[in-house]
Amino acid sequence: MKKDLKQKIGVYICECGGNISDYVDVEKVAKAVENEPGVYLVQTTMFTCSDSAQIEIIEGIKENNLDSMVVASCSPKLHLLTFRDVAKRAGLNQYNYVHANIREQCSWAHSDRTEEATDKAVRLVRAAIAKVRLSESLETIEIEAKNVAAIVGAGVSGLRSAIDLADQGTQVYLIERDHFVGGRTAQWGKLFPTNEDGKELVERLYKQIKERENITVFTGADIQSLDGSVGDFKLGVKISPRHITGACDEETSDQLYKVCPQETDDEFNFGLTKRKAIYKNYKNAYPENPVVDMDLCDKCGECLKVTNSNINLEQEAENITLNVGAILLNTGFDPYEPKDGEFGYKTIDNVITLPQFRRLLDMSNGSLEYNGKSIRDIAYIYCVGSRQPDGENKHCSRYCCTSAIQSALNVKSKYSDVRNFHINRGIRTYGKQETCYVDSTKQGDVYLQFFEKSFPTLEKIGDKTIITLNDALTDNETMEVSADLVVLVTGMVPRKEDTVAGILKVPIGSDKFYNEIHTKLRPVETVIDGIFIAGACQSPKNIRATMASTLSATAKANSLISTGKIELEPIIATIDTNLCEWCGKCDELCSYNAFEKVEIDGKMVAQVNKAICKGCGACAPICEVNAINIIGSSDEEVEVMIDAFVKDVQFIEDHKAKEAEKTVGKTDDTEKLKKALPEIGKKILQSLESEAKSVPEIAADIQHPADDVLYYLMSLRKYGFVKETGEINDDEYYLYELKQ
Repeated sequence: MKKDLKQKIGVYICECGGNISDYVDVEKVAKAVENEPGVYLVQTTMFTCSDSAQIEIIEGIKENNLDSMVVASCSPKLHLLTFRDVAKRAGLNQYNYVHANIREQCSWAHSDRTEEATDKAVRLVRAAIAKVRLSESLETIEIEAKNVAAIVGAGVSGLRSAIDLADQGTQVYLIERDHFVGGRTAQWGKLFPTNEDGKELVERLYKQIKERENITVFTGADIQSLDGSVGDFKLGVKISPRHITGACDEETSDQLYKVCPQETDDEFNFGLTKRKAIYKNYKNAYPENPVVDMDLCDKCGECLKVTNSNINLEQEAENITLNVGAILLNTGFDPYEPKDGEFGYKTIDNVITLPQFRRLLDMSNGSLEYNGKSIRDIAYIYCVGSRQPDGENKHCSRYCCTSAIQSALNVKSKYSDVRNFHINRGIRTYGKQETCYVDSTKQGDVYLQFFEKSFPTLEKIGDKTIITLNDALTDNETMEVSADLVVLVTGMVPRKEDTVAGILKVPIGSDKFYNEIHTKLRPVETVIDGIFIAGACQSPKNIRATMASTLSATAKANSLISTGKIELEPIIATIDTNLCEWCGKCDELCSYNAFEKVEIDGKMVAQVNKAICKGCGACAPICEVNAINIIGSSDEEVEVMIDAFVKDVQFIEDHKAKEAEKTVGKTDDTEKLKKALPEIGKKILQSLESEAKSVPEIAADIQHPADDVLYYLMSLRKYGFVKETGEINDDEYYLYELKQ
């Protein structure tokens, strides 16, 4: 059936405050496309995304009874939803709008070749016009959603998410791989800036969890499988037993630890101590009962002599399925483990990592000792395994400097005779954390700096380790530090044994952490609808930043499933069942498992799960009988776009007014430009009406950051609204005034 071609298309071309118009002649683009089939109105604007420009577009659509629109501006990643909303407010179907990216794909990419950039911009806009002529009015897909969320990871991020979601009426399943909650925070001791102990924070959050009936906590739980789609996920979980079946008080627990003959390195204390086969991470760990490590236990029966009523060594793992509407990943991080020999690690006996040192400090009483030797001089070597010129860990973890300095403050407050030496590549205690650095310098800590081309060297001499470096702060003078203990300040890396990403198909970034859709616009969402990420599984974060991302993910999940209904994009794959004869290639290729095999009219064909399909189009080219089409990007639409793009561009230099019913906006119309200005631009002009002012003076007058004022002031200068006076005020700032 022939499509109803759009005949009254509005085309809106953005100058983007010079980001586009500095390299693309937008007027030439407007003239070149005004006679394209179906085009009724062409208009250029300084900032198409501004409120005033949006209102003007809406009024133009209504006044001219347009049936579709094209916006040529920046990336659709930034403003696709903005202009869909404009279309809806103007009475158009939001899918009768097509976006042309003439900034990232044109002006920025070809800023050194302006003529060719203009030519390409015309082609991109023509292709968008050709596509929108074939556009159909689509409706979003509505599916039911279960107001139930699964939170994977019960560190402070997961605990906080569970509390907030539960308080908003959502049923929450909190899934933790370890047998105890709290994650890394429980290992850290005192936290900056509150000086609250990490265990105290975990205890406070866990008690709030226990007060809420709509939170179920699963410990010793591993994700095994995922089926279904957003709103109706089926999460397979394997729960390993604790083998402690009843309440176990502190006295009984102590007896069990005492009689158990099997022991191993204690992971919670980073191998500094040993633990038994029956263990707790620490005395007040939650849940309260100990757990039996069956990989270590030899079933000797000694524990049964203490209390056989509370112990069942024959318990087996349980497999359950959780039906949830959304999933939040808060799986955290691992501390970087230095390689053997890296700055003496595991080859010099008094070299440890910062996580080990924090546990050592937390456990120490009376005197500070390591390997039976008293510690007085401590050297901290920063950026071990981070900011590497070679290797995978090129990132800065952003918390390590503060953590090391806070540890130095804590050790000094506990043992006043200790001396701290900080051997660093530049201290990064940003924001309020700078006070930590100031306090450290005031207590007499010594800071020495090295560069990546000249790393410190370590040599063990007697009980001391001698660190030699060229100190950048004293013009590369060679320095030696004699230390009783060397602390390697290590950062965050992704979890080593992470099977969750593969099971849930969550994308991994180049840094190996979980990857969001867009850092600024969709910072906690993944490409899998209904799966969100937060905290240090996404990138290195301190607790404050972790909580901020956690609250964002929680809000997103709640808004998605709380109403019981979810609206999804209608741009998905469709199957022509007359052509399809199930071969399975589409199913093999699909990253989202959106295809299933069904029987229709006596033959097996492919069927698309509308709730899962992302409309990526990867399946279409591998279908040998061409039975797959993508709504919004059909073969016909793609072909007309290609034809429009490759057609030669003919610029109309002697352009006169079109027919009365058609309009081309003029960027030299001062009043129209003023109307299109964002609010800050208008405020700047108002501020300059009385007298000439500098950037700081304007910023103070209109209550906007000086950087924003400068940005918009330069655009106003470019378009002839303001000019320099040629004078400089007492503070040596240039003065600006209105251009008459």
